[in-house]
Amino acid sequence: MSDYIVRAIAADSQIRAFAAVTTETVETARKDHNTSPVATAALGRLLTAGSMMGVMMKGDKDILTLQVKGDGLLQGITVTADSKGRVKGYVVEPDVIIPANAKGKLDVGGAVGHGFLQVIKDMGLKEPYVGQVALQTGEIAEDLTYYFAASEQVPSAVGLGVLMNKDNTVRQAGGFIVQVMPFAEEETIAKLEANVQKIQSVTTLLEQGHTPESLLEQVLDGFDIEINDRIPTEFYCNCSKERVEKALISIGRKELNEMIQEGKKVELNCHFCNTNYTFSVEELKEILRKCK
Repeated sequence: MSDYIVRAIAADSQIRAFAAVTTETVETARKDHNTSPVATAALGRLLTAGSMMGVMMKGDKDILTLQVKGDGLLQGITVTADSKGRVKGYVVEPDVIIPANAKGKLDVGGAVGHGFLQVIKDMGLKEPYVGQVALQTGEIAEDLTYYFAASEQVPSAVGLGVLMNKDNTVRQAGGFIVQVMPFAEEETIAKLEANVQKIQSVTTLLEQGHTPESLLEQVLDGFDIEINDRIPTEFYCNCSKERVEKALISIGRKELNEMIQEGKKVELNCHFCNTNYTFSVEELKEILRKCK
């Protein structure tokens, strides 16, 4: 298994925890979108969080969407994930380059700017669940920590990291989400908080060769950990020419007729994986015939 997520419980189920290595997933996104290093780091952190939050959902058809919208040069990031560990996403402005931050690291917070984080869970009900919070730092992990506390009332610790090679490919990517259950004892919470305070950055731990399992051993040091599940995760887009054709049918006869009258082929792009789909005039006429 290359990229994967582990799901675990600790301290007699007082804590639930997720950890992931997502290096290949983030590298696939970087290649698909030709993102700059800071855009790769921002998108990679949100993809990693999305993959773990996706597997928190129960239903086979449940879909999670994470949207970060800020006034920084990146403008926004969108990620969607399912409950099977499949995740996809894009950044609005993929080629942003800005100076490093005061610590000499990629300045994700500066590239994101001020704005909000929105979490949408479509679980097949009449209306999807929507939670929204103001961005705290734009660094993604802290923003999600705040979201879980403010919107879901679940005290959480979120760590996310993306490390780049000198040739701008992805060297390491991964993260963890650790959450305290409502019945957790004060002693458990205090011990977990102390652990989180002293933990090294996610990328440092990944560089040391840590796996999702041993990442959790670091965060949950001193607790009994029970690993419940290992789930493969990957960058996966379910777009296809057939799906794009359905989208063309939905725009209606009038617009399709106008495209055909222009006498040129039409090219449509999938935001999530950057694949282009081309339809000839003959194909457009065939789609028009399918329109009601």
